[in-house]
Amino acid sequence: MRTTLSIIKADVGSIGGHIAPSQRLVDTVTRRIARDGENLLSDFFVGHTGDDIAILMVHHRGVGDVEIHRLAWETFLAGAQTAKDQGLYGAGQDLLANSFSGNVKGAGPAVAEMEFEERPNEPFLMFLADKTEPGAFNLPLYLAFADPMNTAGLLLSPEITKGFRFRIQDVNYVEGDRVIELDAPEDLYGIAALLRDNDRFVVESIRSRHDGDIAAVVSTQRLHNIAGKYTGKDDPVMLVRVQKNFPATGEILAPFATAHFVGGFMRGSHIGPLMPVKQGTGCSYFDGPPIISCWAFCVHEGRLTEPLDPFDHPFWDTVRHQAAEKAIDIRRQGFSGAAMLPYSELEYGGIVKILESLESRFQIVQREEFAAV
Repeated sequence: MRTTLSIIKADVGSIGGHIAPSQRLVDTVTRRIARDGENLLSDFFVGHTGDDIAILMVHHRGVGDVEIHRLAWETFLAGAQTAKDQGLYGAGQDLLANSFSGNVKGAGPAVAEMEFEERPNEPFLMFLADKTEPGAFNLPLYLAFADPMNTAGLLLSPEITKGFRFRIQDVNYVEGDRVIELDAPEDLYGIAALLRDNDRFVVESIRSRHDGDIAAVVSTQRLHNIAGKYTGKDDPVMLVRVQKNFPATGEILAPFATAHFVGGFMRGSHIGPLMPVKQGTGCSYFDGPPIISCWAFCVHEGRLTEPLDPFDHPFWDTVRHQAAEKAIDIRRQGFSGAAMLPYSELEYGGIVKILESLESRFQIVQREEFAAV
């Protein structure tokens, strides 16, 4: 029997602004998924990072199942009601659709799902990011699945020396899913050329070229494309299978030591370092910095082990310190230049109205007039 992992995440309310959900809200989501998922799920887990709550569901119904998505949608609606009852900030913020239409993808929540035949031992990692965009995973995935300087297994492991197939989506195309599949290492430069643009091209999934098995999946929805205005950053999620036919756990985690710069931060409009944090960490500095947390599991016959926290280790304390310094340095630059996202990513913000109000005040000055001044 094939196993499906579905992770669906949403911001449905937070204490004190965009910091963290209340314990009552988390408890509501946990109780609701346990009650209503009893006949649908073989197991589940509820986690949160920043102000986002994620539901990891294990089942045998395949990717995109209507009842699984309905379960998540109705669970988050119940959570949003608790948030309203408590007066939490942003209650129901990510629930952009008026009603459930069969799939939560395109309705606001972040979704990543994979289906596979379980190996005798099936380790995987679940990542939750907050205050950033789906492209935040581009560099870590490129390094982990395509660069032997990071992943020694690409040279040493016979199962992964054939490389991996990247499925990359143009997230600015809104008429459908515009995707391209490129192979590493043959298409390495093409992959790099696309993934350098985190705002537009995003890794959707990666498969092994050894046996075609799914290795990684990422949520790729952009909230401003759905809502038509800024409603918050996309806060993506990711599932990655590890070991044997895939990179080792340490090879997947290693790129996050870079604390690379990503879009997000305050009002989703700035650049900041992606800080690896312990599970359940909230956001505080300038509504950030952008953060990434990780849960490590094994799944066996549809049942999850208890989770471990790979970022809860002394090594990552040093990375967090370096990320904090990088965040402070770039914030000193304020709104200027690379410290803030380009205009193309701010088109749904208030700056558009400011620029529109200035448009009529521009004058065309002829060159001879300018020379005479």
